[in-house]
Amino acid sequence: MLRGLYTAASGMISQQRKHDIVTNNIANVNTPGFKQGNALNRSFPEMLISRVRSGQGEAGSIPVGRLNTGVMAEENVSVQAQGDIQETYNPFDFALVSNIQVPGATFDASGKYIDVNGQRISQPQAFFTVENANGEQRYSLNGKFSVDSNGELTTADGYRVIGRDGQPILLLDPTTQTPISNFHITKQGQFTNSDGIFIQNGNNQPMSLLVSRIEDPNHLVREGNGLYRLNAGEEGLARAINGTDQVEVRQGFVERSNVDSSQSMVDMMSAVRAYEANQKVVQFYDRSMDKVANDVGRV
Repeated sequence: MLRGLYTAASGMISQQRKHDIVTNNIANVNTPGFKQGNALNRSFPEMLISRVRSGQGEAGSIPVGRLNTGVMAEENVSVQAQGDIQETYNPFDFALVSNIQVPGATFDASGKYIDVNGQRISQPQAFFTVENANGEQRYSLNGKFSVDSNGELTTADGYRVIGRDGQPILLLDPTTQTPISNFHITKQGQFTNSDGIFIQNGNNQPMSLLVSRIEDPNHLVREGNGLYRLNAGEEGLARAINGTDQVEVRQGFVERSNVDSSQSMVDMMSAVRAYEANQKVVQFYDRSMDKVANDVGRV
């Protein structure tokens, strides 16, 4: 009798998680570089139901069919589609326009391709490379940067932006020791001064942003504050972009969130209605057990 109660309870939990994910999408609709998340639900493992033979001389059981006993919210998958590019006229704002191709694959709007064998191939994506407070490498698409008092290029949360040499980007005038503001950046992410001359880093090489190519962005794990990381052992999925990758850095622009606010409102209301339906099933079982315990037992 309680099997339906557990099924309804699992449905409530999965719809609650879906509601949380959609709410988070709506809250970040104006967050630069934010990628919409989608909740994926999966049913519990099926059980094979059989009826035991009870007739005279019969043995064994008769298969009745399969039964799913509930559902669970398996994971939160990010939609890696490119967001709109918005011009800000701020020289410290950067956006990545990425359309990396894989030979033999034609990606759809969501960035996936299914080959003839049914294998899914995800479109590689480009990310800015930053360093968190613990000195660990992380990835971000939020290009609203600034320069701190030390002349280091940082994110809005104070994380340092990394260059191709693996060191923080230092925009400091060596003569006056003041932050440089009149700089330009090429499509390849190299910094130049107002005269078009490359700005040198500490190794006397042209200073350049480290734009990382992530082969399968579905392996990225959200850390909050617009940061992503790769799990241990998956570092090989990231490498610096090269001249053949279709990636362009744009100065004075930011990538807007790719959240569809209208669809998100529909998804949120759908999750609420499904939660209420499962809740009514739980209430029905509660009333039934109340009858059994109080009324039937009294008879």
